Amino acid sequence: MTVAVECLLLDFDGVLVRHARHLRVRHLAASTGCSVAQVQAALFDSGLEQQHDAGLDSALYLQQVSAALGSTLSIAQWQAARIAASLPQAGVIERIEQVARRLPIAILTNNGALMADTIPRILPTLATALHGRILCSGALGGRKPDPAVFVQAVELLGAGAGRTLFIDDLFTNVRGARQAGLQAETAADSRSIGKVLKRYGLP
Repeated sequence: MTVAVECLLLDFDGVLVRHARHLRVRHLAASTGCSVAQVQAALFDSGLEQQHDAGLDSALYLQQVSAALGSTLSIAQWQAARIAASLPQAGVIERIEQVARRLPIAILTNNGALMADTIPRILPTLATALHGRILCSGALGGRKPDPAVFVQAVELLGAGAGRTLFIDDLFTNVRGARQAGLQAETAADSRSIGKVLKRYGLP
């Protein structure tokens, strides 16, 4: 028997949106006047993106990416590329909009701190419900699936672990959430999320 859910905590990439890295790289290449290969090397091959996700200060991250590109990368350019590469799953978002009318929702994502201000622009219909409730690994100083990250997340949200339902497309993250005492399930599209929500008595 499931326990009543009082908070819905969601992954971002892979659940609410599909992240198309190649579109992001191409968008950044066009906006900075660099080649696709240069952007790929500066962000990903260098490890800077992973460092940002793990807690590297956003200003320092942008400075280091700019230096690697030989071209200044602004927050606006970075956000525009991330928005262009984040493809919302309409069916999933419609279901979450219904849930948000009944109980608090939040996001826990393995992304740099810049995403906290970027996600509301990607998901405008959920922006109000998510205000102050977007938790990024880059700001938390830890990444899923570390159970300590989930403990920190529910504390910040003022939620009880046992009454929080976490949904992620990766089972390794679901396992970490369960170890932290959360209820957690794997789902990655509207149909699978619909089944999870129904199982937990959510619309």
